[in-house]
Amino acid sequence: MLKATDLVVRWGAVTALDGVSLSVADGEMVALVGPNGAGKSSLVQALAGLVRPAGGTVTVEGRLAYVPEGRQLFYDLPVEDNLALGAWRGRNREPKRVYEVLPELAPLAKKKAGALSGGQQQMVAVGRALMADPEILLIDELSLGLAPIIATGLANQLKVLHETRDLAVLLIEQNAEMAFDLCSRVYVLENGRIVTSGSPAELRRSETVRRAYLGAGGAFQGTGDGTAGGGAAASDRA
Repeated sequence: MLKATDLVVRWGAVTALDGVSLSVADGEMVALVGPNGAGKSSLVQALAGLVRPAGGTVTVEGRLAYVPEGRQLFYDLPVEDNLALGAWRGRNREPKRVYEVLPELAPLAKKKAGALSGGQQQMVAVGRALMADPEILLIDELSLGLAPIIATGLANQLKVLHETRDLAVLLIEQNAEMAFDLCSRVYVLENGRIVTSGSPAELRRSETVRRAYLGAGGAFQGTGDGTAGGGAAASDRA
């Protein structure tokens, strides 16, 4: 459904991604994890078609919807209007189908998005993407800025969505513990390169992965200088 091959992304003279390859099969849920500055947001922007790669290819088979980092809602508009904006090329703008899978949003339909909690706003962002009736869901930092209990609730909802709709999902996530619990395969991105990949069970057996990425409640501890090509921290937008 989604495949990147030898992907290179540059911001000016800085190389943020250097030959990254990954894939997500039909109905598969895959995670990409890594510390700040690793190149995660550069990768997601390239996959979503928001930046033109300097090299390599991206192949998308099916409708792809993108949940951006930081939600990026229209905060002065009500929830129902934010959802309607996600309808793909004039498709059905009725949010009823989103309320069926995210029922917590239904009573908030007339409320301005800016008045919602962080967790509710993230649900709106996911719901907006679902309005496109996607076959592939690309999510950038689901848990960013959320309390652990809220992030866990959203993760559970995402798992149900994946299972009931048979969505292919690529989850870009700094919370490695969450990503390992949710996904069947995991890629680890460091300094603009994929350094390892495998099932969560396989990666948990690696002392290096456990020490660097699964300590302190799953938050990243950092693996080096946090830059790609000598400076992706400034250019990664993450």
